[in-house]
Amino acid sequence: MKGAGKVTRFIPIPQPTLLVGPGASVRLGEAVAGFGHTKILIVTDAVLAKLGLLKGLADALTEGGTEYVVFDEITPDAPIPLIERGIATFKEHGCDAIVAVGGGSSIDSAKAIAMAVANPKPIRSLAGYFKGRRNPITLYAVPTTAGTGSEVTVAAVVADPEHEDKVVIVDPRLVPRMAALDPALMTGLPPHITAATGIDALTHAVEAFIGNWATPYTDGLALTAVGLIFANLRTCYRDGKNLAAREKMALASTYAGMAFTRANVGYVHAIAHQFGGKYHTPHGLANAIMLPLVLRYSAPAVMDKLAQLAIRAKLGGEGERTETLAERFLDAVEQLNEDLGIPTHLAALREEDIPALAKAACHEAHVGYPVPRYMTQEVCEQLIRSVLPPDEPAPAPSKPAAKKAASKAAAKKPAAKAARGKSAP
Repeated sequence: MKGAGKVTRFIPIPQPTLLVGPGASVRLGEAVAGFGHTKILIVTDAVLAKLGLLKGLADALTEGGTEYVVFDEITPDAPIPLIERGIATFKEHGCDAIVAVGGGSSIDSAKAIAMAVANPKPIRSLAGYFKGRRNPITLYAVPTTAGTGSEVTVAAVVADPEHEDKVVIVDPRLVPRMAALDPALMTGLPPHITAATGIDALTHAVEAFIGNWATPYTDGLALTAVGLIFANLRTCYRDGKNLAAREKMALASTYAGMAFTRANVGYVHAIAHQFGGKYHTPHGLANAIMLPLVLRYSAPAVMDKLAQLAIRAKLGGEGERTETLAERFLDAVEQLNEDLGIPTHLAALREEDIPALAKAACHEAHVGYPVPRYMTQEVCEQLIRSVLPPDEPAPAPSKPAAKKAASKAAAKKPAAKAARGKSAP
């Protein structure tokens, strides 16, 4: 893991040209038309198409003499069969480039289509690192949510319903050539999507910052993202039409994406991926539910970093005790979730699924993520069990386990807080 972390510092990862501000999507359309493509496949979802959010981009392509065809079948956690229909549409219409418009699912789907068109083999065989021999089809991105950062990342995540898990394709060549951060396309996002995607971006930034592959470069991006999120996410949630706040959240998402592309993520994502694969839980929501719990568990190993995050979030100053600042940041994440209406339980979660979910999450984290504090499967099960819905009660602990928990609670205040459900076991 340590060797892999060092390698990531030297792998060339391209960064897209970023167009930022109201009307950026139109400017991207003008630029794409100027690159000489004959026909563009626009990958999006039916809601965005129905709302007319493609019009500015599409008109710019037409005025520039570039034809386009719209593939608007994308759904949250787009499954492999849908990706295959996108591939067929690309080939059927003789397209030579792709513009993704939408949230993470649309952009990730477009990445998977781009890689699979250039490397015609089953999607699952492209899973992993550098599995495509040929360069993917040229890709451009217009994110309409501020959360995934997929417009600057090297990965594409799609669902495999047959195996009830996620397929992750990783290749630096998947980074779009150009991306438009257009806050005017984000003003209609419902509050609950604004909230979940915003905490998704926060999770990217925080896990990149506290992980063992962090560098001064990724730290700067992550800290900037955290500051922007704490300053603007509540505003976007309450006042979705606020263009200035939307633009800053879009930048925060992009910065967080750039940070975790180099520094990677951790247990929050490992668990969230299992929720998505098993229950089709939206990725941002799954991250938001698990972030406070995983942070509480990780805290003993990253107190200094949590203190830095607190300062950047304007929760305290340099002269205060590290422990005080760290606890303040943990409390602030919980409070932010509460203010945004993030649930504390996963409605779909079932007790009988927890051992398998925890096993898969630990395997994913221990194989690929530079987590700052390792957890056993038992601990992971306890964390997941703590988000069981009220109508799915967890089994009573055995007497020895209960006695041990009570002893810890009496000995240490943070453990008592954990017993109340505000901290990881």
